[in-house]
Amino acid sequence: MGPPVLQQSMEIQRNEKGERNMNLGFSLLAVAILVLIAVLGVGLGGLYTIFAVVIPYAAFAIFLLGTIYRILEWAGTPVPFRIPTTCGQQKSLPWIKANPLESPPNTAGVVGRMALEVLLFRSLFRNTKVELRGERPLYGGAKWLWLAGLVFHWSFLFIVLRHLRFFFEPVPWSVNMLASLDGLFEIGVPTLYLTDVAILLGVSYLFLRRVVIPQMRYISLPSDYFPLLLIVGVALSGILTRFFYKVDLLGVKGLSLGWIRFHPVAPEGVGLSFYVHLFLVSVLLAYIPMSKLMHMGGVFLSPTRNLANDSRRSRHINPWNYPVKVHTYEEYEDEFREKMKAAGLPLEKE
Repeated sequence: MGPPVLQQSMEIQRNEKGERNMNLGFSLLAVAILVLIAVLGVGLGGLYTIFAVVIPYAAFAIFLLGTIYRILEWAGTPVPFRIPTTCGQQKSLPWIKANPLESPPNTAGVVGRMALEVLLFRSLFRNTKVELRGERPLYGGAKWLWLAGLVFHWSFLFIVLRHLRFFFEPVPWSVNMLASLDGLFEIGVPTLYLTDVAILLGVSYLFLRRVVIPQMRYISLPSDYFPLLLIVGVALSGILTRFFYKVDLLGVKGLSLGWIRFHPVAPEGVGLSFYVHLFLVSVLLAYIPMSKLMHMGGVFLSPTRNLANDSRRSRHINPWNYPVKVHTYEEYEDEFREKMKAAGLPLEKE
């Protein structure tokens, strides 16, 4: 038996480990339940119209209204100070070399900085990690995280754009060209798209990073695990639908065009896997505005990124400041002169 303090510390560590495992287990269970709902609803219940029409429309409405609400909420938040995150010299005197990207002095610099941030994740590329080796901190790069994040996000974008061929007739040449580039190597029949493999690799790294690294596992919540597992479910169900189950693509396109024209009809013979895939996509779409995935819109409204660092060149005054009656020291002394004189306090004028 160890000292009571040691036993209490070990008990706290066991409870925290159990709570962290519960966070992961809860997320896995939630995704499994979603898959089961689609399987039972379509496979046993025959609720084709509910899962092909009602749920996608509801998910899109939640996504659209939720996104508008979050954007308006962020846009209406006051930003009383210039607070851009900078790690470079601000533009000031002519003979001092400034850094136009790290400390943008104007709109052009902000646009360049935002473009590098959104398209190439520049701040994540420059990110470093620190580890304690004995009593000395050791700093190193985090390029694998940057690469996984870049691969995941770009693959996700390519997949969304590639799916636009289901919503247009005729299909725009740009969408066809994108699909041709994505399936350039024509691995297998049907074609295995490169982005299908890339998104699974990217999201798997992001997920395993939270599970394997103790520090990340310690701070990870269900809101961190659930979207990653949900995206894994979307990607896997899409790949399984394409390769292992017979799906009527013409029926799927007819359903997609029906959504656009507000005359959708649940297709027949598209397979259960398609409905599982569609349901998971609908849940992901509805989940975006209320989750961390909304950073795709929030990055453009972040004052640490979208403001020019010109606080030395321009005076910024809050437009909502109301006039305040100023009580100067001279007025204060005139008001309390006799009392100050009686108390022996020094006076600027007798």
